[in-house]
Amino acid sequence: MKAVRVVAGRAVPLDRSDVDTDQIIPSDWLKQVERTGFEKGLFSEWRDEPSFVLNDERFAAANILIAGPNFGVGSSREHAVWALQQYGFEAVITARFGDIFRNNATKNGLVPVVVPADVADQLLAAVEANPELEITIDVDRRQVEVPELDLTVDFPLDDATRERFLEGLDDIGLSLRHADAIDSFETTRPEWLPAQ
Repeated sequence: MKAVRVVAGRAVPLDRSDVDTDQIIPSDWLKQVERTGFEKGLFSEWRDEPSFVLNDERFAAANILIAGPNFGVGSSREHAVWALQQYGFEAVITARFGDIFRNNATKNGLVPVVVPADVADQLLAAVEANPELEITIDVDRRQVEVPELDLTVDFPLDDATRERFLEGLDDIGLSLRHADAIDSFETTRPEWLPAQ
């Protein structure tokens, strides 16, 4: 996982609530063996509609998704996070996430930003009105800034998750911080035990 300190850029306004993981990446896409190519399945059933926001060229270069409340509810598929990242999103802003989706996001380097509902609505409207609106998400300071709107808002991020992002640590990276202790323990294992 790469380190994330700041995510800055433009956003896509997905003005839909209760978006579940099957809508993010339909189950047909879960048959792949590799962990690549999921961006093609991102919102694939909605992308058939010409008016769907991801089909709007004005939002083509966006790296932040702003969604309605309850984003990522439903099943626990990590593929939803992978699809968003492989499409180019580095962060999602909403008033509320599905718990499992949020957890998967933090473990894969997608920044989940929770803001008050009125702020999320304000951002959706502002981006719809101005697709070039610049948004900065500062993981270190746990703040969203939109200078054009004179908006600065804090977002919750526990210390352990913040550290995970700042240092680029996935679960394996966290375990490898203890490599010396693991190696030391392994030297004390009796030889008659199976090799690990």
